[in-house]
Amino acid sequence: MFKRELFNEDHEAFRSTVRRFIDHEIAPFHAQWEDSGVVPRELWRKAGAAGLLCCTVPEAYGGAGADYLFDVVVFEEMARSGFTGPGFMIHCDLVATYIAGFGSEAQKRQWLPKMVRGEAIGSLGMTEPHAGSDLKAIRTKATRVKDGDGDHFVISGQKVFISNGQLCDVIVLATKTDSAAGAKGVTLFLVDTTLPGFRRGQNLHKLGMKAQDTSELFFDELRVPASAMLGEEGKGFELMMTKLAQERLAQAIRSAVVAETVIGWTVEYTAGRKAFGKTIGDFQNTQFKLAELQTEATIGRVFTDQCIAKFMRGELDAVDAAMAKMWLSNLHCKVVDECLQLFGGWGYMWEYPIARAYADARVVKIAGGSIEVMKHIIGRRLFAEFQPSRSDAKGVAGVNPV
Repeated sequence: MFKRELFNEDHEAFRSTVRRFIDHEIAPFHAQWEDSGVVPRELWRKAGAAGLLCCTVPEAYGGAGADYLFDVVVFEEMARSGFTGPGFMIHCDLVATYIAGFGSEAQKRQWLPKMVRGEAIGSLGMTEPHAGSDLKAIRTKATRVKDGDGDHFVISGQKVFISNGQLCDVIVLATKTDSAAGAKGVTLFLVDTTLPGFRRGQNLHKLGMKAQDTSELFFDELRVPASAMLGEEGKGFELMMTKLAQERLAQAIRSAVVAETVIGWTVEYTAGRKAFGKTIGDFQNTQFKLAELQTEATIGRVFTDQCIAKFMRGELDAVDAAMAKMWLSNLHCKVVDECLQLFGGWGYMWEYPIARAYADARVVKIAGGSIEVMKHIIGRRLFAEFQPSRSDAKGVAGVNPV
């Protein structure tokens, strides 16, 4: 089978550490977390103590200062385990990198060491009831006020589908500071959830990913100092665009691993399950189907690893990330669906990991930008780059344009 070349001995030693942590601290308890809809805060502190959180954060702020592949190892092993409870990916890959990349020195020192230790949990506050993929349409408003208390912003609005919402201590919050300016009116803030005016809504009951808390968040005249602004006023949309490729790459990484893992579960199951006097794996249909899926999963793996390498060189653009997210999301759902079929009725039982994987899979076509949005990004680039030759008045290959 395909041999990966991204990781060195240090990465693989760390992978063993992550696997042991999952086996001892997550696997025995995940079923009860699915029932409660949230993981305990103590797990985050244990993950921090084990060095699993925010691996790329510089040593000056309490992190390991490691390369991105150490975070990738954590994401991959969580995906391989089939456990979706702790929202490490949002915390590490997005919130911490927003703060490390765009935060002031004071903001970095306030939040990053706590996030590395698992003492402060990060969340990303962007999606609203009326604004999902179209982030410039958000309505949460931040109004500047200068009074006896100094320079402040007063924030009012609502967010929805927020991962880590029940536990978060700090939110990278997208607001409108100028409602008439479109994308140029978007400003980001770091919001401390202990401030008056912040309220958590219900922990939403989802189709899948049941152990990962997902919430509505409300902001009612919440006052933050101007120093809580992340980056410059009106530059929030630009900052979000710089991180979307990283977010979509992380989702592609997860989908690639889930596809590989589910195929492995299915091979193991069909090799032992008998029907009509032989194993299900003995049937040509089973072998052909799994051969097709394995080939597609390998293609997805090669593309994903190439995107990881490009990201680490600073070369991954929005279109590459959109293609990875679109193709791997579709593959993720396809593999889980077709493999569940080979489990028969047992595949529909919740105690089998394939059933949970099926429920967890569907959101990947929506979260982080829907499949339709990915197609729009890719298609827009195709037509922007298409420049018919001026010397060919009849169009491409001499064919008259219609």
